[in-house]
Amino acid sequence: MRTAHRVETVRAAEKRLMDRLPDGALMARAATGLATAAAELLGRVYGSRVCLLVGSGDNGGDTLYAGAALARRGAGVSAVLLSPERAHAGGLAALRAAGGLVLEAPEGGEAEGADRSGEVTRRVREADLVLDGIVGIGGKGGLRPVAARLARTAYEGRPAILAVDLPSGIDADTGEVGGEAVRADATVTFGTYKPGLLIDPGREHVGALRLVPIGVEPGAPDLEALQYADVAALLPVPGAESDKYRRGVVGIAAGSARYPGAPVLAVTGALRGGAGAVRYAGPAAEAVTARHPETLVSSGLPSEAGRVQAWVVGPGLGDGDQARAALDDVLATDVPLLMDADALSLAGPDRISARTAPTLLTPHAGEAARLLGVDRAEVEARRLDAVRELADRLGATVLLKGSTTLIADPGGTSPVRVNATGTSWLATAGAGDVLSGLAGSLLATGLPPRDAASAAAHLHGLAARRAAGGGRGGAPITAYDVAEAIPGAWRDVREG
Repeated sequence: MRTAHRVETVRAAEKRLMDRLPDGALMARAATGLATAAAELLGRVYGSRVCLLVGSGDNGGDTLYAGAALARRGAGVSAVLLSPERAHAGGLAALRAAGGLVLEAPEGGEAEGADRSGEVTRRVREADLVLDGIVGIGGKGGLRPVAARLARTAYEGRPAILAVDLPSGIDADTGEVGGEAVRADATVTFGTYKPGLLIDPGREHVGALRLVPIGVEPGAPDLEALQYADVAALLPVPGAESDKYRRGVVGIAAGSARYPGAPVLAVTGALRGGAGAVRYAGPAAEAVTARHPETLVSSGLPSEAGRVQAWVVGPGLGDGDQARAALDDVLATDVPLLMDADALSLAGPDRISARTAPTLLTPHAGEAARLLGVDRAEVEARRLDAVRELADRLGATVLLKGSTTLIADPGGTSPVRVNATGTSWLATAGAGDVLSGLAGSLLATGLPPRDAASAAAHLHGLAARRAAGGGRGGAPITAYDVAEAIPGAWRDVREG
């Protein structure tokens, strides 16, 4: 499991460790790990050209010491100082002693200090590797103009860009990008992951992510990302005495005349989610049984469909009288309930928060924004804060959909979970319906909402990758393709 900690927690853990270590030992560990990663990116260090973009403080110090190590191995290293008066003195001395060249970034545009500006531009553009040590984990807001110009110069020259601790310009705690930020090919982070490295939009800037242990012990995490073994431990496996009812029965209340396909997709996801049987209640019984004759169908109210261990309500439900009656019916039950799509807007915050049985909400950013009463852009920019606030306000577990999926329990006692197993091809109509059915099925097997949501998001993303063909590009997929690929993803997780 990957765990991530907020800056305040990291700083406190680093201070505890530094109090026990000789002066400079912690920075030496970080710089050694950074230099090793840089050497691996370069492939051949001797004769390579490395440019350091150096800000102030310890982040700049790590960068300078790593540059010194590369210079001692025969690389031509130049450092561009963005805050010369605040550059780390020890790191600067080490780089100079190793034969590195030190330049100052021009304060103004190209017209100011033309010679110096031209030399800096050439060093950045002609580098084989650029180390981004502009801003550390305490930085807020986007890049300042001088730093932004240097980053754009690096993109023009197309060297590999290695970020130090995190790409400059992203918020380490939230992943928020408040302006221009460095887009790295790889990022080396120290001690523990930071939430902003794992959450979009910041995650999009990170590239390949590598953790360098330096001995810090930050304690309980603020964020965690499940890996194969963690998900495998959650997935239900029938025993020798299992039958379809002991494995759990999930009910699907979904569909309308306008959206007859949504319940088919939700049922398809549910049938592949571990429950022993699926009951469907709604107006699309004929369409459901045409695709899945094993489904137990009813055209009446959900409560008339038979006993279930969990309900899913909302996909394609619409907003008519029949939809409202179905929603009222399932809200009155005392079994775990997953609410998606139309159910979220029909129920509203007050009725959701009034439930006492376990409840899982699966909004996208727009639906989350409506429930919170804010703009969608605010949710998308501060996804971690949004999912926490929504879970606390509504007293329910929330799965916030997106390129990185976030899952939060109310109360803030458990780390938020993040999942990034998907692909951009997963942005396709009906994919959320499949996810709802899958997660609802896992609820019916007895998993608590947080675990059901986490396992479902992980499998859903892996299934999308399988359906798209994997690799960097892949190919367009449909929601049904994703559902069909779930068994293969399940086997991949179980087999490691």
